[in-house]
Amino acid sequence: MTPPRAQALVDVAAVTANVALLRDRAGAAGVLAVVKADGYGHGLLPCARAAVAGGAGWLGTALLEEALALRAAGLTGPRVLAWLLDPGDPFAAAVRADVDLSASAPWAVRAAADAARETGRPARLHLKVDSGLGRAGCPPADWAELVGTALAAAADGLVEVVGLWSHLAYADAPRHPTTDRQLDAFRAAVEVAERAGVRPEVRHLANSAATLTRPDTHFDLVRPGLAVYGLSPIPDEATPAELGLRPAMTLAARLALVKRVPAGHGVSYLHRYTTARETTLGLVPLGYADGIPRAATNGGPVLAAGRRRTVAGTVCMDQFVVDLGDDPAAEGDEVVLFGPGDRGEPTAEDWARAVGTISYEIVTRVGPRVPRVVVGA
Repeated sequence: MTPPRAQALVDVAAVTANVALLRDRAGAAGVLAVVKADGYGHGLLPCARAAVAGGAGWLGTALLEEALALRAAGLTGPRVLAWLLDPGDPFAAAVRADVDLSASAPWAVRAAADAARETGRPARLHLKVDSGLGRAGCPPADWAELVGTALAAAADGLVEVVGLWSHLAYADAPRHPTTDRQLDAFRAAVEVAERAGVRPEVRHLANSAATLTRPDTHFDLVRPGLAVYGLSPIPDEATPAELGLRPAMTLAARLALVKRVPAGHGVSYLHRYTTARETTLGLVPLGYADGIPRAATNGGPVLAAGRRRTVAGTVCMDQFVVDLGDDPAAEGDEVVLFGPGDRGEPTAEDWARAVGTISYEIVTRVGPRVPRVVVGA
């Protein structure tokens, strides 16, 4: 069988093991594994199943269509929460599919209540307060109104307020003083809601980093995302191995062309790289259409022909070049862009540092032209 030009190997056994570790670190709290953005680029369904196998009782998505896809695929056991909703979303379909919904404003409560009338069953809501991130969530000044709107709908049998939640701003620095301020703001919002009569099933605030480092943020449920896939949410403090995590994705390709060129030969668009001497160039059939950052020009690390190297010249839409020197290489040889690092290959964090971003972006931007190959199931 001819090997593919490129593939992203996804080790779902690593996902299961990562979730099991997070479940242990969560203590008495439950675990909601975040599988949004196609499982952070790893594949929604295989990673969701692997997370449940690791002990996640909840799954979280940003978009409602992701949550509905989980239900349509037969994942009926775990609770599912979708949180990035807009007025045009199919609230009734979500209620029918037993999907929990987030509400940051009264309109969302009213939309959920309308869906409940249409379906004949109550909608389950998680009221979200903006504790300091300044993104989604109800401003504290409007929180009492949101709580009151939800309780009125609950009194009519249209909704159940099952959750109170918020989101931390300093995802990679959980000990930042802003986290303490957000924790205080969240506790205050919970107190307001409970004093008004809300009896939440779960209160949740912690992300991956807080799950691993801030037990005071755990409450009833933690929501790890990046750590589920084995990447460090605190890369300046600890590697995945130091946290007990294993990266699940390995991105690799096959050399499409190998050729000798003389000294002084320009490479790729605008000749941003010129060979210093006679050398061998290898053509890697991945480019920015596949999610390889164009900013990796002359900087993206790879493992090729037995050594760590960097991209030579401009990253193009479908391909980039690597200078292999005098090392033996042939068409079809593997080039590893990133993986766990076991074989000396770069990691997603290495790529993030090389192009000035975060590992989240590196894994989630791997495009649909790159097949995901599940291993370890």
